[in-house]
Amino acid sequence: MNRQNSADWTRNLGAAIRMRRHLLHLSQGEVADLAQCSERAVRDLERGVGAARLDTLLAVLGALGLGLQVVNGRGEVTVTDDI
Repeated sequence: MNRQNSADWTRNLGAAIRMRRHLLHLSQGEVADLAQCSERAVRDLERGVGAARLDTLLAVLGALGLGLQVVNGRGEVTVTDDI
């Protein structure tokens, strides 16, 4: 995955997290409480900034009923709907 693809991926990931949070009518603070992380971590993930820890990313996705799928060999990463 090159730098451009990485930027696109983090932007798309952030959009998916924000859309699901809005769909569930949750605030960033409520998602942070459910994921047991900081509100700043949720905000940064949504904005696609910073380097989130994998456990934090997975906790936020799990709190929103989302998952992460990595397609080996193709460099593709997608957010999945676990609900």
